[in-house]
Amino acid sequence: MIKRVYLDNAATTKVDERVLKAMRPFFLEKFGNASSQHILGQETGMVLEESRGIIARSIKARPDEIFFTGSGTESNNWAIKGIGLENLASGKNHIVTTKIEHDCILNSCGWMGEQGFNMTYLDVDEEGFVNPEEVRKAITEKTILVSIIHGNNEIGTIQDIEKIGEICRACGVYFHIDACQSYTKVPIDVRKQNLDLVTLNAHKINGPKGVGALYVRRGTKIAPLIHGGKQESGMRSGTENIPGIVGFAKAVKISGSRDIRKMTRLRDKLIYEISKIPHSKLNGPRGDKRLCNNVNFSFEAIEGEAIGAYLDVNKICSSTGSACSSRSLAPSHVLKALGLSPLNLNSSMRLSLSKDNTDEEIDYVIKTLRKIIFKLRKISPFKLK
Repeated sequence: MIKRVYLDNAATTKVDERVLKAMRPFFLEKFGNASSQHILGQETGMVLEESRGIIARSIKARPDEIFFTGSGTESNNWAIKGIGLENLASGKNHIVTTKIEHDCILNSCGWMGEQGFNMTYLDVDEEGFVNPEEVRKAITEKTILVSIIHGNNEIGTIQDIEKIGEICRACGVYFHIDACQSYTKVPIDVRKQNLDLVTLNAHKINGPKGVGALYVRRGTKIAPLIHGGKQESGMRSGTENIPGIVGFAKAVKISGSRDIRKMTRLRDKLIYEISKIPHSKLNGPRGDKRLCNNVNFSFEAIEGEAIGAYLDVNKICSSTGSACSSRSLAPSHVLKALGLSPLNLNSSMRLSLSKDNTDEEIDYVIKTLRKIIFKLRKISPFKLK
């Protein structure tokens, strides 16, 4: 008996029971401020540094290069604004990014443009890939930063960050990736991939909401955004969210290749079966260049909102795009960048998996979605080509 199928894990994930168990003592017994000198403060301070080490090791970084924040959005804002403002005196005021970034990157870049910075927004191909050579061409003597989303939150495209990192290092330009969707699902090695800044967060990997991190390579010139009591080595002031950070580290520790293989198998099952529905189109790539948990389809002649509503009635949670912008009626800027037709722009549906999904659930989703599509096509005012 299906109770509810949750396939909106790109928006947020359920906190793992083991994560919740690890967090609990830091609400009730070990509740000290990590900056306090008494025993409770010392205990939480030690746990804070242990957690920092776990996250650092997961991306081959040093512990002192990990700074905890309140979210992936905050980390992305800090990367863009902190690098730009700190290095403005050097005369470098150019930032390169893409047209398929998360809204927090695009809006941060827009704000920087209002402060006098110049922006370059790179095109992508029909599967969402940016050409590394286009990155090279876009870099000028004024460029200070290149910011690229690693695994796209809407279409799952995984960029070739190693190649882009080589180019940025050779050109003497800082390289930032938004890895909120890819973290623990795709290997990240900050040394090998020449990464200067990496945005991470917890709630996409079965950890708690309200905690993120920014990796900042040692020696990188970046200004703090939040000033105060000198927490996080003076780089991000504010009392650390110890329960959240502990949960973040636990979520990283329990993530593994077995879960990735399971999500990949279920993803491919969904893609294979949904592709059989007439006039359906997979958005983004297939295979190992796609996030293991991401499925995004357009269904010609049907509104995506209608599909989502019918799925919800049938106890299936889905998304028509990014949860951060789904309240807007504007078409997805990501799908628009792929060159989709106006009709297909509004007919998309994202299904994003977690390690908790089952074959029984996926079979139910496929069966239900097929019925919904055929039903909606019968009453659609749009004609199929």
